[in-house]
This record gives sequence, structure tokens and C-alpha cells, in this order.
Amino acid sequence: MPPIEDLILFALALAGAGVVAGILAGLFGIGGGAILVPVFYQVFALVGVDEAVRMHLAVGTSLAIIVPTSLRSYFSHRKRGAVDDVLLKSWITAVPLGALLAAAVAAFSSSEALRAIFAVIAVLVAFRMLFNRASWRLGDDLPRNPFKYIAGVVIGVLSGLMGIGGGVLNNTFMSLYGRPMHQAVATSAGVGVLISIPGLIGYIIAGWGASGLPPFSTGYINWVAVALIIPITLLVAPVGVALAHRASKRQLEIGFGIFLLIVAARFAISLAE
Repeated sequence: MPPIEDLILFALALAGAGVVAGILAGLFGIGGGAILVPVFYQVFALVGVDEAVRMHLAVGTSLAIIVPTSLRSYFSHRKRGAVDDVLLKSWITAVPLGALLAAAVAAFSSSEALRAIFAVIAVLVAFRMLFNRASWRLGDDLPRNPFKYIAGVVIGVLSGLMGIGGGVLNNTFMSLYGRPMHQAVATSAGVGVLISIPGLIGYIIAGWGASGLPPFSTGYINWVAVALIIPITLLVAPVGVALAHRASKRQLEIGFGIFLLIVAARFAISLAE
């Protein structure tokens, strides 16, 4: 058992991460995974978590935190009739399969590989945010199977490797095929459920018995972080929301795009060290 001073430092650092993640998640209108993973990575480094498992732990813990928030969001959107349940039913196996495949890949991947994957996808998403145009379309309706099924698997894999709920990726997919953004956002909450629950299970199995994990971890899930971050993010997210209402949609897109580029650059620098 580590000294009580180290545990207190760990808890305080995570609480600070929750404040940052909650404000930024509220500001940019996303689930927080793209924010939590890099923040967790820095906090785990601060408290001396082994570099070999640091990124795995950040991704897995992020997915665990997304479970309750995505469930709450999904049922709220569903009451309003905004969710595309037909699409979710067609992805009932595709997206979880992708999330489980991601956990399997993570189990055999180095910390460097996971950071590189996160950085590359972050740059692509940042490009979409910075240069997005409403006129960008791949079709007037969602593709049929097997292409739609494959898209679900890909969204599950990429989201599972990044530790995100899939909102940014699914919003992009649905909007490129002519679906209204409010429906895409609502459906993304359901996609988050399909990703986070199997992802949570997968990262527990993938990290079972791994060395170098901090106290109160089960596989690549740290329960101290989960217990601290969820209430803190829910508490401070309205602050970010208030800030968001002072900016235009375009300003928020540019801000989030720049944030992702900074994160990608930070991981790129860490890979070069």
C-alpha cells in the first residue's frame, strides 16, 4: 500500500483533472473522452504511474467514465424522440465488436502505439472541425449493409482505441450522409453506450494482472479516477456550457480543433523524447 501522502496527491490531481475536463466538455459539447485521455495521461505521469501502462490506463478509465454519462444522455434524448433507433439496432453487434477489438489491440500495443493512434485520429478530427463545410456530403441517406455495418465496426475500433464515446466520429458519419445534426448528436449518445460498456469490460480483461498500475485499479480501469471524475465533471460542466453560449458554433469548432492539434502535438513530442 503506497503512503497516504501519495494517495492524497493522486486524488487531488485527479480532482483537478475532473475540473478541467468538465469545463472543456461543457464548452465543446462532447462527452469528454477526447479531453479526459490526454488529461489523465498527464496526471498519471505526475503521480509516477509506469509509462508502459499510462496510456492504456488513461483510455480504459475514460471509457469507464463514459458509461453512466452516455446512458443518461441516451435515455434523455430517446424521450424526446430524437434517436435513430433503426441505426442503433443495426449496429447492436457492430459497434461493440469494434470496441472489443480495440481492447484486444490495446492489450498487445505499446504506450507509444496508442499515443500515435490518438494523435493521428485527433489530427483528422481537428481537420474536420477547422475546415468543416455544410456542403460536404457522401450521400443523401445512410449506406446499406455491409458498408453501414463496417462503418459501425470502424467507429467502435477507433473510439475504443482513443477512449472516446464515438460522438465526434458518429456525428461526422451521419452528417456526411445527410442526417440532421440534432439527430446525429442524439444517436451518438446511444453509440456511446454501445462503445463504453464492452470497452470497459475489454480493458479490464486486457489489463488484468498488468504490472505498474496505481492503487485501486482493475485491469486498465482506475476506480479512484472514476469515482472522483464523474461527480466533478457533472458539477462543473455547466460552467463550460455558460462559456459556450458566449461563443458562436464556428468559434467552438475552431477552439476544439485547435485543442485537438495541441494534444496531438503533445503526444508527438512525447514519442520523440
